[in-house]
Amino acid sequence: MALVLRDVRLRYIESMRRVMGDTAAYMAVFVTPESPAEDWTRKLAVLPTQAELLRVFACDTTGRVVFDSADRDVGQIYQWTDRGGGRNASENYTVSNVAEVGAELRVAARVRHGGTLLGWVGVGRPLATVAEGVRAARWRLVWMAGSIALLMLAAGWWIAARLTRSLERLTVYAENVRDGRMAAPPRSRATEIAALAKAFEEMRDALEGRQHAERYTQALAHEVKAPLAAIRGAAELLDEDMPAEQRQKFLANIRNESARIQRIIERLLELSSLEARKALRQTETLPAVTLANDAADVVRPAGAARRVTLAVRQNSDAALRGEGVLLREALVNLLQNALDFSPDGGEITLSISTEPGRVVFVVEDRGPGVPDFALPRVFERFYSLPRPGTERKSTGLGLALVREIADLHGGDASLENRPEGGARAVLWVPAA
Repeated sequence: MALVLRDVRLRYIESMRRVMGDTAAYMAVFVTPESPAEDWTRKLAVLPTQAELLRVFACDTTGRVVFDSADRDVGQIYQWTDRGGGRNASENYTVSNVAEVGAELRVAARVRHGGTLLGWVGVGRPLATVAEGVRAARWRLVWMAGSIALLMLAAGWWIAARLTRSLERLTVYAENVRDGRMAAPPRSRATEIAALAKAFEEMRDALEGRQHAERYTQALAHEVKAPLAAIRGAAELLDEDMPAEQRQKFLANIRNESARIQRIIERLLELSSLEARKALRQTETLPAVTLANDAADVVRPAGAARRVTLAVRQNSDAALRGEGVLLREALVNLLQNALDFSPDGGEITLSISTEPGRVVFVVEDRGPGVPDFALPRVFERFYSLPRPGTERKSTGLGLALVREIADLHGGDASLENRPEGGARAVLWVPAA
């Protein structure tokens, strides 16, 4: 910008020099005498006097000024060997008939008669006459350059901000993938960001598919190993002679263990199907109390057989949006888990409340609670605690299903002990 502003003055003075050069050349022709002995300077006396704009002067062959329209430099010697080179205005002047003296630019032309040099005629103009134009031109350039710079800065900031926001969303998505949370790849109009998000999603699918297969293969082998061993042992004993009562006992054991294997496989398939889904399929707006009552109706008959009462407490008329079948199944699993750990004649409550932006379901029982060592692991797959009284374990997939359904709806599930005894399970999902 400094170079451009510096060049403005050069361009103005160069333009002025060319005009003054044409004027001097015209005047050299105008004053050319008919004979060498004639006083050629007398023709200059008829010119109007405008020294403040253009001063006319004439020099003899030695450079002495013999005419000055401003009556200022008569008798002085002008040197026309100057080629410019000054810092202010004549940096690129290379002709010998141009000079900048003080604050005046002078241009001269030779006056000849035939081949004889009679002298010089020239014009001088104060540089102050173009100072205002130079100043105005420089300010225009400054404003234009400043406006362009601000525009470029704003455009650069806007582009950088959009890219930064896209990268931040991509970072959040990668962190969700790392932590195993449900997340959708961010959308972006930037081709590079969109391609990167797609690559992350494909990498996630590939890694999850491999880990999914390994995890479920190991889990299924571990969980089915014990029932199969029991079935095999009972089958081998049935080959021997034994009382009918004992035979029926072993046959019942085979049926129970087979049913357990079937429940494990069904739950695994259900959990696998949920984990493979990346979004809800058919969502609808559902009243929270309707979901709670439907889930309670499913569990209530089993509770009645043990004289366990199940109460639904509605503290809000909130509604939520999601898949009713999945949400009802999550509540049924929480209620069934509470029923398994409730003593005969106990009580289970299902409460509905609202918090800013979400609906909260709370299931409380009056059982023994969860041991402290087991609290961090209750939502792990296949982790199960022995039921009071029977000491039998479940498949260990119910609470894992609850958390997966909550994640799919953008919510969460947790389990804690109540200070007064028993356990409290909390399921929350975003409100409609």
